Amino acid sequence: MHTLDVTEESQWIAVLDTLRARSPRLDILVHAAGVSAGSPIAETEYSVWKHVLATNLDGAFLALKHGIGALRDHGGAIVLIGSASGTRPAAGAAAYSTSKAGLAMLARTGAKECRDAGHAIRINVVSPAGVKTPMWSTMPFFQDLVRQHGSEDAAYQVLAGTGGRFAEPEEVAESVCYLASDSARGITGVELLIDGGYTL
Repeated sequence: MHTLDVTEESQWIAVLDTLRARSPRLDILVHAAGVSAGSPIAETEYSVWKHVLATNLDGAFLALKHGIGALRDHGGAIVLIGSASGTRPAAGAAAYSTSKAGLAMLARTGAKECRDAGHAIRINVVSPAGVKTPMWSTMPFFQDLVRQHGSEDAAYQVLAGTGGRFAEPEEVAESVCYLASDSARGITGVELLIDGGYTL
């Protein structure tokens, strides 16, 4: 197992070099690192804005830059984790929504560049709405809901009443596996929404 700060290009280079030293072929890259923040635009610290954009969007850029380089000779699949919040704005989450909207266009641009250059690299995005992950427990408004309603499950139910059902992490993983597989060999530049109708 290797760890890296996705915002640091030197660490991307080091990890991919280590992987290629073990096996000359890398077939699949999934970029799933992300952070969020919850505050109105007028109350958001610039440092918070930069941190969210750096992790979610700059990190995805570095994943594509170095992933394409690693896959160029033999092809493969890159899957980025976006968010339905990049399609439907979420009040109080401008940095997050903006970063995920940018990520979708980044993936489409990368897919077009690979296609035009004749590289057999497919680049797609899986964009879920609410997913039951530990990220929610870091958000003050979610912590308030847990206190008010007695449990995380109850808090999820309250949120589901305003934005649709929450997905389990496994549902997102299954979609990623599909887009990375040969079954999706004709799919590139696509954003697959896993949102239970949230964006309708």
